[in-house]
Parts: sequence; C-alpha cells; structure tokens
Amino acid sequence: MLASSLLEEIPLEEMVESVQNGDTNVQNYLLRAYQPFIAKCASEVCKRYIDPKRDDEYSIGLSAFNEAIFSYSATRGCSFLSFAKIVIKRKIIDYIRYNSRRPHSISLDEKYDEEQMENPIEVVVAKEAYQEEQNNIHRREEIVEFKEKLSQYKLTFSELTEVSPKHKDARDSAVKVARTLYEDRELSKYVYLKRKLPIKDLVNKVEVSKKTLERNRKFILAIFIILSEDYHYLKDYLKGVGE
Repeated sequence: MLASSLLEEIPLEEMVESVQNGDTNVQNYLLRAYQPFIAKCASEVCKRYIDPKRDDEYSIGLSAFNEAIFSYSATRGCSFLSFAKIVIKRKIIDYIRYNSRRPHSISLDEKYDEEQMENPIEVVVAKEAYQEEQNNIHRREEIVEFKEKLSQYKLTFSELTEVSPKHKDARDSAVKVARTLYEDRELSKYVYLKRKLPIKDLVNKVEVSKKTLERNRKFILAIFIILSEDYHYLKDYLKGVGE
C-alpha cells in the first residue's frame, strides 16, 4: 500500500484509472482526500453549510463521487473533477427533489454552480458525459427488461440477430407489419393472450405473404413487444421505420 504522501504525487486521472482497474487502496484514499471537495459541491447545491457527519446530502455526494470514479473516461475531454462535480450535483438535486415536500423551497439554479468552474467548456463536456453515462445505464436496464419480456414469448435476445431480415427493405416491411399488428386492437389482444402471431388474420391486413410472415415471425413479435412496452431507447431505433 502506497503512503498518502506518495499518492499525492500521482496525477488524479491516473489514480482514477487505477481504481477502475481494481485498486481499492487508491479508491479509499480518494474518498478520504476529496471529502472537502465533496462537501463543497454539496454546499453549492444546497446553498448552506453541509456537515459531513450529519447531513444526508454529504452521503449522497460521497456515493456520487465514488460512482463518478468508475464512470469517468479521459477520452471525453473533461477533467475528472469537472465530471465528478456534475455527477455529485445531479445526484443531490435528484435526492432533494425526491424527498422535499416543498420543491420550491430551495434554489436548483445551475448558473451559480457553473460560475464556480474555471473552464465553462469543461462544464458543458462534463454534463454531456454525465448524460451519456446515464443514458447508457438506462439503456442497459431497458435491454434487461426486454430480454425478460422476450422469454415470455419463448424468444431470446441472441436469436433475434439470426432471424432479423438481412435486407433493409425486408426489415422495414417486417416493422410495418408489427406496427399494423400493434395498432389493431383485436390482433394485439390475440398476441397478448396467445404469445404468438395471428398469421391467418394478419395476412389479410398486410401486403405480405403468409410464407414471409412465418419466416419473420420471431422478428415481428420482438418489434411488437417493443412497440407495446415502455421502451424509450429501443423505440428510438424504430423512428421512421415502417411508418
């Protein structure tokens, strides 16, 4: 274990990378050494003194700082502290909004916080990096939910890549069929109950042969599931397709 005096000589971004590679000693050092930074970030959001031993906002900030260590990437073009400050701020604001019975009793204006930054460009980059990280987290969660839903239809996520139509026109046509299926109340009800395509009835509603429907059955069902569930990110991939 390196002494604190030696760790102080190592660039911060290098220490963050070490933690990401599993160095818990450096992780513990950073969580101790940057307590004043975390408290200051929390104070700037709450517009009051934050006591690390008593205030929940500090604990939220500490957890957010630790999260930032593992989420940070130097390739995003901002310093670690700029990124960490954004993560801490957003987490504390979320905490306040969730717990406060008077949401307007505290100012959540971001301008004051941004003025504390030396480099306003880094503020923008850090915010974008934070938002990207949050999007990635929510996207992964959505895919996990989608996999679970697929299993109810005896489908797997991996096999969708195999049964997906290879040509763009064929994929667009299959998505269009799925939209027709989703928008028809009786046909969609059949799918919910039977967990399969009503091919005999569906063939009369679309300009696709029965053979094609049977060949693309799994893909059409998967698209139907996406359309019928609250999958914000997966639906983005379908915008403008088959409409």
